[in-house]
Amino acid sequence: MLSQAKAAVEHPDGTAPSSTKTRLEDLAIAGGEPAFQEALTVGRPNLPGREVFLRRLEEILDSRILTNGGPYLQEFECQLAAYLQVEHCIAVCNATIGLEIAARALGMEGEVILPSFTFIATAHALEWQRITPVFCDVEPGSHNIDPARLEELITPRTTGIVGVHLWGRPCAIEALEAIAGRRGLHLMFDAAHALGSTYRGRRVGGFGEAEVFSFHATKFVNAFEGGAITTNNARLAERMRSMRGFGVTGPDEVGWIGTNGKMSEVSAAMGLTALESMPELIATNRRNHTAYADALGGLDGLKLTAFDGPEDHNYQYVVLEVDEAQAGLSRDRLAEILRAENVITRRYFTPGCHRSEPYRARDPHAAERLPVTEMLAQRTLALPTGTAIGPDQIAVIGSIMRLALEHAPALQPVAALPRSAMSPARLDSAAPPERRK
Repeated sequence: MLSQAKAAVEHPDGTAPSSTKTRLEDLAIAGGEPAFQEALTVGRPNLPGREVFLRRLEEILDSRILTNGGPYLQEFECQLAAYLQVEHCIAVCNATIGLEIAARALGMEGEVILPSFTFIATAHALEWQRITPVFCDVEPGSHNIDPARLEELITPRTTGIVGVHLWGRPCAIEALEAIAGRRGLHLMFDAAHALGSTYRGRRVGGFGEAEVFSFHATKFVNAFEGGAITTNNARLAERMRSMRGFGVTGPDEVGWIGTNGKMSEVSAAMGLTALESMPELIATNRRNHTAYADALGGLDGLKLTAFDGPEDHNYQYVVLEVDEAQAGLSRDRLAEILRAENVITRRYFTPGCHRSEPYRARDPHAAERLPVTEMLAQRTLALPTGTAIGPDQIAVIGSIMRLALEHAPALQPVAALPRSAMSPARLDSAAPPERRK
């Protein structure tokens, strides 16, 4: 097995690995120098088309139209709707507000079923509307909501389902549509990860009654901060567009409860600029995912989330499952080893929503019916990708992980490390987070 990092090569943003690593003590967790001088992080923003965006910014300033449905917002909505092949697109200030508006416009109330293995905003958007989230387990292969477990959670208080296209891989849309239709439930999708993905050859965006996208800074196409709701239902679109602007339906007329969910012109201009660079951004993500697959190939206990089959994907998440029994190291320990090298990973999604408040206090035994969610919450690790990293850096990251797994017994928590392998400068970085000062 490969146990030597490649020679230093230039990072896309100017950061390069400091040296090769061939021995246990070369690892930063064991006293060596970090492989990278600057941190490589998950979700570092992509910033395409700088000159185009700055020109648009000047136009916004000259026009003095900063918000309230200006020309860039209208163009962003039109371009996004055309790309997603949907009839209506309502841009909003962020995806959380988008979920809240969609849930209220659909008339969801009582209980709504969703996966626990998702970002907390999916649950909070419902709870904020005084809707009770009911957590369903996920499939071990797809990490998406398990339709086979969903129907048993339906009660007389259930009014809807929220599916989540995790990592950009669409959930079992047809199965959820069948359940929703048979049981008379509303169905919408959290598509925050899924811009550019397809299901049965159709772009995600037109399924269910509504889908909600995120254009947060960490997404591969970003609007600094933003979101969008898409639908093919004209009446629903009209209501959501009004709800985005305080519920106003005409001059001096308010038709229903609304909020201030508008996207600004600056965010729309950034979103439009990023959308124009989408093919190049996806190509970069795909290149990086392939590089990780090559770098981690053959390593026992590490499973890279795959994007198989004929569908389109955006490849914006590189997610590992770490099986401690096979790898010899836990997910958390591997994350500490990488952090010491200035590779900052993310433990998506730990803990599951059911272990966060207020849901934990409300249903303290939820974990008993969520075994796959519990397993994944202890195993998944997201790795850096996007335009801030390239194949050479990924090769170094892969070789660090190979070296770590080769020396797994010696890289158990600090107390088990040979003292000769630990310098005082590294003791703090190697300690579990709760022991750091």
